[in-house]
Amino acid sequence: MIIINNFDEYKLLEGTMVGASSWHRIDQNQINLFADATLDHQWIHTDEKKAAEESPYHSTIAHGYLTLSLIPYLWKQIAEVRNISMEINYGIEIFRFGQPVKANDEVSLEATIKTVNNLKGTIKVVVGAKLVIKNQAKPAYTGDVVFLYHF
Repeated sequence: MIIINNFDEYKLLEGTMVGASSWHRIDQNQINLFADATLDHQWIHTDEKKAAEESPYHSTIAHGYLTLSLIPYLWKQIAEVRNISMEINYGIEIFRFGQPVKANDEVSLEATIKTVNNLKGTIKVVVGAKLVIKNQAKPAYTGDVVFLYHF
């Protein structure tokens, strides 16, 4: 894990792949809870029997937005940003889902600091995010996420 104490330390990391999170297993229970929270109960996510028989993946798959929602949790395993009064998940840019995450797959976030800018006291950081799936060559997604910090 890296420790970032201020804007200058963040700026020094620009262009650097800063690390990867630990592996996180996405199980059927987490998928079902996400389906309940978002009211998205499409069978490809929640019906294990039908998915095993009819899905091209032969398994249920995690919602793409479930995998996306893990970024803050996984990011905090890579970097600890200290001395901040506020942190905001500001946006997502140029994002593509590459392949689905099946139930019980393990995923890890790889993060690269792309840009760090001081916008009149608000620090805007663009992080290149790649969610890799254990034992798979193609990532679940790649894209840029934007965080705002107030040191």
